Amino acid sequence: MTAKLELLTPQNSQLIFIDHQPQMAFGVQSIDRQALKNNAVALAKSAKVFAIPTTITTVETESFSGHTYPELLAVFPEAPLLERTSMNSWDDKKVRDALAANGRKKVVVSGLWTEVCNNSFALCAMLEGGYEIYMVADASGGTSKEAHDYAMQRMIQAGVVPVTWQQVLLEWQRDWARRETYDAVMSIVKEHSGAYGMGVDYAYTMVHKAPERVSHGLTLAPVPEI
Repeated sequence: MTAKLELLTPQNSQLIFIDHQPQMAFGVQSIDRQALKNNAVALAKSAKVFAIPTTITTVETESFSGHTYPELLAVFPEAPLLERTSMNSWDDKKVRDALAANGRKKVVVSGLWTEVCNNSFALCAMLEGGYEIYMVADASGGTSKEAHDYAMQRMIQAGVVPVTWQQVLLEWQRDWARRETYDAVMSIVKEHSGAYGMGVDYAYTMVHKAPERVSHGLTLAPVPEI
């Protein structure tokens, strides 16, 4: 049985963020950049809920790329930032050592750019490290839609598994009877999942009559003009 038939679980996977830095994001044209940040931060929060070992690596921070999204760093305030010179994270021994120390062969990847940093890392990690790569397509971005799409196709042909951030979150949760993570998952959904999150708010307040999750001023009744 191929290992890729195994679902992602909090016990069998780890996560790496590659170069979520401003200068890299400036070049992204394959996805709305605010959506990209939303999705990457949502993925980070998901990993935090399930205690997924997470590696954050950066390239040429001071000289070119700028600092990692503060919203992402805020999720992992104690995590070291593994700085590199190579576009390929696999070339840096610190990164290889961090992945090995986590002891999990399923590596979920979110990074910039898809066609450069993600692609080279994925192929080398599979070839030289024996890792299984799960590429989070909507928490990664390329310099054009074609660059992103063809890089994803190349990686898929090589055996990379394409996923999306919400798919990963819900695969880690798997069963709504897992109450210890239920509320935290719902909080991520309400904040980051767009229409799905709006639907959760609607169901909670209108169907189940839960209180609204924010305080606000008085609601003033309509006053007909006539």
